[in-house]
Amino acid sequence: MKYVLMFVETEEYAKELAAMSDDERQAAYEQVAQWFARHAAQITHHGRLQPAHTATTMRLDGTEPLLTDGPFVEGKEIVSGYAELEVADLDEALAVARDWPACPVIEIRPLT
Repeated sequence: MKYVLMFVETEEYAKELAAMSDDERQAAYEQVAQWFARHAAQITHHGRLQPAHTATTMRLDGTEPLLTDGPFVEGKEIVSGYAELEVADLDEALAVARDWPACPVIEIRPLT
């Protein structure tokens, strides 16, 4: 089965990351790189998204599509990246997600 892990940054996490020294931030990035290396056999694709202010949202609920700058919702949590997994089942996807070392929220969804 295929799942997508969506990594969600909170305002608090972003502030903590910004407050880190360069060495602390580099160590945090190295933990993320190690996580990707540890799960490389299950990760088929991954990426880091550009900041939320670069998003364009299209709403299709009217007669004409409505385009707006920015993310779909205003919020304190922003999806910042993703990883696509090829795993046996949801339990395995949860096991991979369980030791993610960075932002504190992960949304896990099956792909069709």
